[in-house]
Amino acid sequence: MTLPGPAGTPIRRTAVALVALGALALALLGAGLAQTGTGELPIPAAGTTSVLRVLFLAALAVHLGELAGVRLARAGPLPRRWSVPAALLGAAASAGLLLLLAAVSGLSLTTVYAMREGRLLLVTANAFALAALCAASRRPVLALLPLTAVIGAEALRAHPETYSPAVGVTLTVVHLTAASLWFGALLYVLRTMWLRGGGRDVLGRYARVAAWIFAALVVTGTCSTLRRLPLEAVLSTAYGRALLAKLALVGVASLLALTARHRMLRGADAQAPARIELGVLAVIVVISALLTVVPDPHWLVWSRG
Repeated sequence: MTLPGPAGTPIRRTAVALVALGALALALLGAGLAQTGTGELPIPAAGTTSVLRVLFLAALAVHLGELAGVRLARAGPLPRRWSVPAALLGAAASAGLLLLLAAVSGLSLTTVYAMREGRLLLVTANAFALAALCAASRRPVLALLPLTAVIGAEALRAHPETYSPAVGVTLTVVHLTAASLWFGALLYVLRTMWLRGGGRDVLGRYARVAAWIFAALVVTGTCSTLRRLPLEAVLSTAYGRALLAKLALVGVASLLALTARHRMLRGADAQAPARIELGVLAVIVVISALLTVVPDPHWLVWSRG
């Protein structure tokens, strides 16, 4: 069985499976590879944590991107909704992270619930479950409220520092929202174009929104990097190495987005570079998950000093 692409070009399921297997391998082994030679302590259950983080981020992106994509698609046939299974996947991933935290720490679930990270994971699991209920209702847009809670809880979890925490949380909220929209909305737009057998107008509307999304990503990503990654830790820490890989792939995705836009303005097929862009963004999601697992370089450099 094949999935038809632009101009009738088939995309074989084996190729999709290989990409998925590659992403899984990167999630399982990426943290260990990034820490090679850094002297950092191994992360307990790093591979499992990374896989669950990938599922968490992918679920958020698919659901949020679908809500935005419906508006971009406007009138016409729409692809089958993936928001309900995505939200349920996000709830399961959050619950899995909670159970893994208890297992790794050797603490009971009751004790873990009392911890900061445990409470935040419980919030995200419940918020995803509520988002699934909203997505299955007659007003799926109501899922924006629990998804906002998911983003807020994840931003709080990612920034436990005592120095200017409000700045770090705000930057993460904007960055995570923009990144989810870039991947999730593009996925929905391409699915819509495939269903309709074209639809450059849908891609055009997405391209105009994507320019603002990219600007938000660049600004927040730069500010977060300057705050969190000391210059001397760029090559000597797992976080710095993973971040360099992510920045390189973001550059590739940006070039592909510009190529798609250029082709669209010339009236040529723009789906091919857009689909490659989506594949690159999928790898970026995996690396973003790794960045939440590897040690915080700010505290590492501080402890060495």
